[in-house]
Amino acid sequence: MSPSSSIPSTMRAQQWTKISTTLSSALHLNPSAPVPSSESLKSTQLLVHVYYSSLNPIDYKVPELPLVGRFVMSKPGIPCIDFCGTVAAAGSDRKDLSVGQWVFGTLDLPSFGACAEYVVVSGKENCVAMPDRVKPEEAATVGCAGLTAYQSLIPYLAQIAKQKDVSKPKVFINAGSGGTGSFAIQIAKAQGCFVVTTCSARNIELCHQLGADRVIDYTKEDVVSALEKIAHSQGGPFDLVVDNVGGATPLYWQSHRYLAAGASFVAVGASASLRGVTDITKIFLWPRFLRGGQRKYVPFTTAANAEQYSVLAEMMAEGKVRGVIEEIYALEDLGRAFERLRTGRVTGKLVVKVAE
Repeated sequence: MSPSSSIPSTMRAQQWTKISTTLSSALHLNPSAPVPSSESLKSTQLLVHVYYSSLNPIDYKVPELPLVGRFVMSKPGIPCIDFCGTVAAAGSDRKDLSVGQWVFGTLDLPSFGACAEYVVVSGKENCVAMPDRVKPEEAATVGCAGLTAYQSLIPYLAQIAKQKDVSKPKVFINAGSGGTGSFAIQIAKAQGCFVVTTCSARNIELCHQLGADRVIDYTKEDVVSALEKIAHSQGGPFDLVVDNVGGATPLYWQSHRYLAAGASFVAVGASASLRGVTDITKIFLWPRFLRGGQRKYVPFTTAANAEQYSVLAEMMAEGKVRGVIEEIYALEDLGRAFERLRTGRVTGKLVVKVAE
C-alpha cells in the first residue's frame, strides 16, 4: 500500500439513513464523516480523493427499493457511483496507478459512495487513468453512461461487420439527448454509422452537433412512421436499435417495420417494475405467429471494463467524444440535483462538485 501523507481523518459526505419517500428528501450533508482507512485497503483497491461525481437514475432507484434500501445497503448510505479524482492511496497490486494521479470510473453495485470526498474503489476494472487533455468534470460523466453507450453499440456493430458488407451501418438511438444517448450518438458516429435519434425540439440542434444525421422530434412525429420513411429513403432497414428508454414499448412491437430481420433491438434501462417485467416476459414467450415480437430483443446490462474505459478516455482526449453537462451542482445541492434527474428531462448529465 502507498498512501498519501495528506489524507485527513474526516471528510464532507452526503448521507442518508432511512428513505421514507425519496432519496433526495432523506439526504443530509455530514461535514465530518470518517474517511475510509488507507491502512485497510485490499491489494486491488484504491482510495480516491473525489473531486467530481455525476448522477445516474440507478443512484436513487436502487436505494429507494424497499428491501434493498432497508436491508442490503450499509448505513449511513452515501449516494452515487460515478467519480473522478486523484489516487490518495493504492493497494499493493495497483502498480498501474500512482498516488496523486487523476483517475475516473465507477463503483460496483451495490456499493455507492462517490458523493463523499474520499471513496474506496474495488477491482482493477472500475478505475483508469484520466488523460491530461480531458477535463475532470467531463471524465466524471463517463462511468455509467459512457460505458453503457459503448457496450450497447460496439459489440453489435462488430457483429454487423462480420455478417454483412455494410460500409455505413444504420443505427437508431432512442433518446439521444440524455446522458447515455448523448454518448451513444458520438460513439456511433465515430464508428462511421448513419445515426438517427429522437429528442424534443429544444435539443434537436444539440443532437445534430453530436453527430446525428437525422433527428426525430418525438413530440411532433410518430417515431415508428418516421423511422420507416427514413429506412426507405436510405435504401433499407436499420441495422441496430439502441433504446435508452427501455421496456416493451410500441417502438419494439413495431420494429419489424424499420429494423432488419436478424438485427438486434438493444433495450437499455428497462423498468424493473412488475409491469415492466411482465411486458418483457411477454416478448420472449408470445409466439411470433400470434403477433409476438418479430425482432431480436436484447435486455442490456453493463459491466465495468478498464480496457473500454481507456478507449473512451482516448476518444475524449482526441475530441471524438465529450461529456454533455447540463449543470454542475455543489455538494450541498445534491438533493436538488436528484429532483432534477427525476424529471426525466435532463440534457446530458448532471455533475456534482464534491471537493475543491
